[in-house]
Amino acid sequence: MATAKMNSIMKTYGKNHFTEISSLARIMRLLLLMTLLLSNNPSHAERIKDLATIQGVRSNQLIGYGLVVGLDGTGDMTTQTPFTVQSIISMMQQLGVNLPTTSQLQLKNVAAVMVTTSLPAFAQPGQSLDVTVSSMGNAKSLRGGTLLMTPLKGADNQVYAIAQGNLVVGGVGASANGSQAQINHLSVGRISDGATVERTVPSGFSQDNMISLELKDADFSTATLVVDAINKRFGTGTAAAQDARVIKILGPASQNRVSFMAALETLDVKPAQTYARIILNARTGSVVMNQSVSLDDCAVSHGNLSVVINTSPVISQPGALSSGQTVVAQRSDIQIEKEPGKVLKLQGGASLNDVIKALNAIGATPQDLLAILQAMKAAGSLHAELDII
Repeated sequence: MATAKMNSIMKTYGKNHFTEISSLARIMRLLLLMTLLLSNNPSHAERIKDLATIQGVRSNQLIGYGLVVGLDGTGDMTTQTPFTVQSIISMMQQLGVNLPTTSQLQLKNVAAVMVTTSLPAFAQPGQSLDVTVSSMGNAKSLRGGTLLMTPLKGADNQVYAIAQGNLVVGGVGASANGSQAQINHLSVGRISDGATVERTVPSGFSQDNMISLELKDADFSTATLVVDAINKRFGTGTAAAQDARVIKILGPASQNRVSFMAALETLDVKPAQTYARIILNARTGSVVMNQSVSLDDCAVSHGNLSVVINTSPVISQPGALSSGQTVVAQRSDIQIEKEPGKVLKLQGGASLNDVIKALNAIGATPQDLLAILQAMKAAGSLHAELDII
């Protein structure tokens, strides 16, 4: 019975109707199924440490300029990167080797680099840090190189760490006789435990009884829920919201500060529903929507317009006994194809599922969604914040 019904459908619509299902339709259907499953599950509580950070407890960026040596002929071309030569002459003079400032050094195994890392909170002298080494000249590859001792400074121009060590580059490349092959990036490397902390950053965490929590996403409802959870656990008056982001907490004496913060960070809070937001990536066509997105009744017309330009050479040959010359000209064929538009009425939806089903029904591609969502927002039918990245 099922076979006869399928044969009838195949005769009615044709085999090509079923074989021309694009991968986009499959992806949209899978996304719809996932959102249906997720929407049926209640939201879970999150820890305070996942919702907020402690004011003053933060990392600090460090940067330094150094030299990478030991490269296999893939370093900077010193004639095009004069700062590499100046750095080498300065370093050699500090080591007791005097070179004329007008020296024309022809080096291939040295590269000027920038070294970056992040100094975590409460870092102590002697602690090791991972560093990232990036070429700033025209070096072809940093593979196999060694970073020489490089001081890493903070925003106050003070040295907080010293970096040195052998680089690990995650790519590989080769070239011969004009041919070249490369996998991944060769001008950036990493050194695990390549820097040693030499100076600490003063922290006022234990100097005041008042502790400030900063929500990662400012929201009055979430701030109120966090304050209620803290007061319920530690007593009324322990916490008070200063605004939608900052929460002031009256902490205990400094000797009990660590245990108090450990208990505070592990409290579970069910955050409030976030703002309706749609993230659009104009380069890749990716569209991500949260569960709060909804729309009112509207009509959407969708159609495709394609322009195809084909250029082919046209050769004109002169006669056999004539004195003419062969002429080559270009001939372009321009075709414009326009598919009939589809007009679809989208019923007002209250969840992400309805939005996805409505947009999938008109066969919109990710690139089409960018224009459709912007038009729906301008018409006042889409109730969400559009963020284009």
